Amino acid sequence: MEKANPNLVVRDAERKVYSVRYEAVNAMLLNEFLKEHGKVEERDRKVQQLEVTAAQQKRDLDARIAQQQKQIEALTATVQKVSGRLQLNNAEPQFVANDH
Repeated sequence: MEKANPNLVVRDAERKVYSVRYEAVNAMLLNEFLKEHGKVEERDRKVQQLEVTAAQQKRDLDARIAQQQKQIEALTATVQKVSGRLQLNNAEPQFVANDH
């Protein structure tokens, strides 16, 4: 105890450790517990904030993915239309015989 906190021991006339101030030990332990408890609560708040942020980022990402999927579908439809037109334009001309 003397090494941890010299103020928590009582010394005799010869400066030897005579007793421990248990009421002070209890107060010190309670104070340390309250500090640690405060740290745990602060960490819990931070974790909760991070979870909220992560959930919002996931919603944003999901919305962005859905928007990009719609854009991909629109571009695919446009490419298919253009491909169809090109095939019509590149088709070999067919001649019709006119036998009159």
